[in-house]
Amino acid sequence: MSKTRKIYFLRLVGRIAVFVLCILLYLFCPKQFAVLEEMNFFRFFSPLHILWGIWIIDMIVQLIPVKAHISIGSQKQFLARFRPIAEKFNYQNLKNHVVKTTKSAYKVFIIWSAVTVVIGALLWFGVIDSATVFIICTFFYVADLICVLIWCPFRLIMKNRCCTTCRIFNWDHLMMFAPFIFIRGFFTLTVLLMAFVVWLIWELCVMMYPERFWETTNMALRCSECTDKLCTQYCKKLR
Repeated sequence: MSKTRKIYFLRLVGRIAVFVLCILLYLFCPKQFAVLEEMNFFRFFSPLHILWGIWIIDMIVQLIPVKAHISIGSQKQFLARFRPIAEKFNYQNLKNHVVKTTKSAYKVFIIWSAVTVVIGALLWFGVIDSATVFIICTFFYVADLICVLIWCPFRLIMKNRCCTTCRIFNWDHLMMFAPFIFIRGFFTLTVLLMAFVVWLIWELCVMMYPERFWETTNMALRCSECTDKLCTQYCKKLR
């Protein structure tokens, strides 16, 4: 197991712990979730403030080209992670690849939007409350790394080989925090807004630098060059 994969497994354990603690907080001290509403963020301290800080820092890291055991799949939009092939590449093939992967990406977008609308409807009709929406988001927070380390259902739509080449790798925070759109408060607004910024910059980079996102044009994304060994579906050369 690579060092990066070990670190990501530790992160998964940490996220599971966060999920469990949030459930316990919901069961035994539900008033703490009032911090989600309006400007209560500034009115009292809650353990959720710590989680807010962790989430904001996580998203800031996605906007900075770092090499501290962050998956190249999350960092491939940066020039520092781009290793162009020696020979000239076919721009038409690149364009076709971008169009194909973008169509698949927005199939995921539509599906996830539907999931988010269902959660919003349940909140609107009083079936669940804002604290439950928060618990759902923390579940998505755990599921995000399960997709990376164990199995990802979105591969069935994206048809990507692994997370390194995934077109929607940095959509993670926007997807997990999308239900926050139904909760009015400084906490939820800032987290969702930051997630949107990460998503927007990612999408702009796909448009402006598509060669960085395709293994045919970026050597760093090829199985033979992989150092992350993050997912379970490596090519045979890396087994």
